[in-house]
Amino acid sequence: MSDIAVADVTGASRYEITVDGVLAGFAAYRDRAGRRVFTHTEIDPRFEGQGLGSRLVRAALDDVRARGLTIVPLCPFVRAWLDKHDGYADLVAPD
Repeated sequence: MSDIAVADVTGASRYEITVDGVLAGFAAYRDRAGRRVFTHTEIDPRFEGQGLGSRLVRAALDDVRARGLTIVPLCPFVRAWLDKHDGYADLVAPD
């Protein structure tokens, strides 16, 4: 059983997912006027196919919700994830 953790690394403006302490991927963002703009998500090829991208985005969006922010999903992976998880549509900032 692997130890999987997601953390907001504010100094790097990204959420990072680690597996047994090893960086497996990240979701980069910029904060703009109460909105968290997701720009890029990446999972290391060694960790692909394990559902880590989905775990990363879910944890990041749960954190955004807890902070009372909205999101702008510029990242194609985050946009695609939102299309499959309509329970998070309320987080998307209006145009």
